[in-house]
Amino acid sequence: MSQRIIVITGASGGIAEEMIKRLPNEDGLILLGRSQEKLEDMYRHVENKTCIGLDITDREAVISVIDQIYLQYGRIDILVNNAGFGEFKTFDNYEFDEIEEMFDVNTLASIHFSRLIGKRMAEQGHGHIINIASMAGLIASAKSTIYSATKFAVIGFSNALRLELADKNVYVTTVNPGPIATKFFDKADPSGDYLKSVEKFTLKPDYVAKRIVKVMGKNKRELNLPFSLAATHKIYTLFPRLSDVMARKVFNYK
Repeated sequence: MSQRIIVITGASGGIAEEMIKRLPNEDGLILLGRSQEKLEDMYRHVENKTCIGLDITDREAVISVIDQIYLQYGRIDILVNNAGFGEFKTFDNYEFDEIEEMFDVNTLASIHFSRLIGKRMAEQGHGHIINIASMAGLIASAKSTIYSATKFAVIGFSNALRLELADKNVYVTTVNPGPIATKFFDKADPSGDYLKSVEKFTLKPDYVAKRIVKVMGKNKRELNLPFSLAATHKIYTLFPRLSDVMARKVFNYK
């Protein structure tokens, strides 16, 4: 199949922008974001694209857009759930609305897109769901209780979904990057102090995008970046008590 139909949520984000630069011209791209106008402006140079403004927390709108895509294109080959945001502060400083919004965007939207499109991928006999999670979903740290919880949930859902779709020739991959130098931190870390403190672990969006594009269409379970944090996750799993002490007293950068 020469042309792939690829749906990307959070398409106005830095990782999505870098991914789109690296995708073959023949791919058909459906780019979803809050503002269709912004998407059209960002990707005016991209030929095979459809930009759709969408509130991904609006369930009825999500269903309608997915139906619209299948009506127009007939299939979706790759889904990239890329939308998300974070706020880093102590557990007792979150408001109810903030918690619910973070789960709506980071977790529930990915779940709904994955299950609705995953069902159709299973029917068509192929597909690839790529859920952008986070190292925060594998390694807990202070001042990220809610963000970590949203990403732990995405990873857990993805791992179970992978098992259910394994016999349908549908792949499910979680991408778990450490901190990435994008506008994500404009909200998560307004002071810039955290990003500066983890500079040695910080990834460039073009590098992350390159790695994601490389695994598209491949049966890759997870992609953990960078190597140093991937190795840390192994230690975290093997020595949880020691890891808690280290995370609290040595690696607490927030």
